[in-house]
Amino acid sequence: MGSFFIDLLSFDHEVAVFEKDPRRMRFTYNCQRFTKVEEIKAFRPELLINAVTVKFTLPAFEEVLPYLPAECIISDISSVKTGLKDFYEHCGHPYVSTHPMFGPTFANLNQLSEENAIIINEGDYMGRIFFKDLYRKLGLNIYEYTFDEHDRTVAYSLSIPFVSTFVFAAVMKHQDAPGTTFKRHMKIAKGVLSEDDYLLQEILFNPYTHDQVAQIRTELKQLLEIIDHKDADGMKDYLTKIRKHVRE
Repeated sequence: MGSFFIDLLSFDHEVAVFEKDPRRMRFTYNCQRFTKVEEIKAFRPELLINAVTVKFTLPAFEEVLPYLPAECIISDISSVKTGLKDFYEHCGHPYVSTHPMFGPTFANLNQLSEENAIIINEGDYMGRIFFKDLYRKLGLNIYEYTFDEHDRTVAYSLSIPFVSTFVFAAVMKHQDAPGTTFKRHMKIAKGVLSEDDYLLQEILFNPYTHDQVAQIRTELKQLLEIIDHKDADGMKDYLTKIRKHVRE
């Protein structure tokens, strides 16, 4: 996503990227490349986008803050906001927090009209306007939430499909002649499991995730009872219920 934002911003703004491993900048262009944190000071950025993995978001902020001008807006694009609100309120910089609800694993980055982005409605006004304009130009559907509302949304929209994928992967066996549905689930499973382990952990350790996973357990118990009793009427009612959920 860091490379995505470089490409996105570099034609209309002066952009620099700070990356300690120069090999990771081989395919970046139209931007300045920094491998030493001291180089940031001379660049004097007006906006800093922290695009490291979730595990290192706060340490990365702590490392670069001494080299930023006081008026620089700092921002993150993290899918997990745990600890960020408290950090921002004491960092001494204006801030903006957003979450593009897509990534290179599944999304078509050239066609984002069906994708969503969340902008946290706490923080710097001008920073929020900047990202709102940017995301609108991409055709994204924009939603504004508080930090708490964001974490509740992520617990629902990410933890449920992630856990469902884990269950599929845990019980699946190799198929010599897999059907279409199996192949689609397998593609999703490979995509989810290619994500950073710490990201998956943090999403599942979200304080609001437990209730969502418990709901899956409840539904599975009900479905298993219907199967065990070969309850045709119960199965019909269950399918009617879940089809209604999909239609809504």
